[in-house]
Amino acid sequence: MEFIKNQLDGYGMSEQTIGYLSNMIMVVFIAVVCILANFIAKKIVLKTIIHIVHNNRYTWDNIILEKKVFHKLSHLVPAIIIYYSASTFLPYQALIEKAALTYMIIVAIAVFNALLNAFDAIYRSFEISKIRPIKGYIQVAKIVLFIVGGIVVISNLIGQNPLIILSGLGALSAVLMLIFKDSILGLVAGVQLSSNDMVRVGDWIEMPKYNADGDVIDITLNTVKVRNFDKTITMIPSYALISDSFKNWRGMQVSGGRRIKRCIYIDTSSISFCTEEMIEEFKKIHYLTEYVTTRLDEINAYNLERRINTESKVNGRQLTNVGVFREYIHQYLRNHPKIHQEMTLIVRQLAPGDNGLPLEIYAFSNDTNWGVYESVQADIFDHIFAVAPTFGLRAFQNPTGHDIAQLKESTQFSRGY
Repeated sequence: MEFIKNQLDGYGMSEQTIGYLSNMIMVVFIAVVCILANFIAKKIVLKTIIHIVHNNRYTWDNIILEKKVFHKLSHLVPAIIIYYSASTFLPYQALIEKAALTYMIIVAIAVFNALLNAFDAIYRSFEISKIRPIKGYIQVAKIVLFIVGGIVVISNLIGQNPLIILSGLGALSAVLMLIFKDSILGLVAGVQLSSNDMVRVGDWIEMPKYNADGDVIDITLNTVKVRNFDKTITMIPSYALISDSFKNWRGMQVSGGRRIKRCIYIDTSSISFCTEEMIEEFKKIHYLTEYVTTRLDEINAYNLERRINTESKVNGRQLTNVGVFREYIHQYLRNHPKIHQEMTLIVRQLAPGDNGLPLEIYAFSNDTNWGVYESVQADIFDHIFAVAPTFGLRAFQNPTGHDIAQLKESTQFSRGY
């Protein structure tokens, strides 16, 4: 500034004019230096950093670059120049320094915010992120960053120590607790969900209270985002997963088997002892040949040993069509390529009721994919319904309008109408 004034003084200008022109020239000079420094920072230094990042074997630095951490950092260069040039303009030094420092604090907050985003993205690239998500903690760190940054900015603008503002916030703690209630509850819930491994990104959860039935796609500080199977999105408060019950299907997915639990209802009036003709037909069925032969030998030996009169089927032991049918279904499932043979496989009778005799199939498919599972289940029951008449059995069904019409027609025909 003194050099500029000395140069202008040689032109015979007044002192006021020299002061005005020297200030203008100095402003232009500082602006040119800032533009030049910004150009060097972005076009030379930043491009060099980008080149280095793209040509090394690490991937995490590419994520930092994608989050524009270095781009935001380059904004500090002009502000630093302006801050240290403020002493040139003595009447406005304090104001310029305060404005430049405020800008640098805001840029620093933006840089740290971008770093937190980059850290979250780097962590998500590892499989452990699905088991131990940290997005909630990142959001807490951002809240602290913005609160501290805001306090520092305000204290810089009013020229007070940040501790004075912090002490004043103590009196507002009740208000702050009310404002950040959901965030505090979400933080506590996030810690419990993570430490107890209750839910992970990618888990299939079911929570009827919130109409949620689908895959978890994101876990944040306040919410758990679920993409339902109808492609809608349900947002569940994080603390609701702690306070309310929900079903997590992860165990099924990890086990490699999905449960089939369904009944076929047998009309009890079709249940009977097996006749000789039926037994001969059963022997021709691949899955029953050995079973029927073995069971007949056991039954005959039992009846012979006890000298039971077998002329009446009520005496002694006999094969029943429903018993043979139950064994057939069991052997059919044992030989089915889509049934998990290492898991529970039961074909059992339940208590008979108004709908006949329930014959329950309890097994596991070896593919947990929903579409495949439904297809396997449907194929199994298609087959069971189709083969039931072979065993002299009828599936129970409440009378329909067609049944009543058929009954009416047969009645009219028998009466000669």
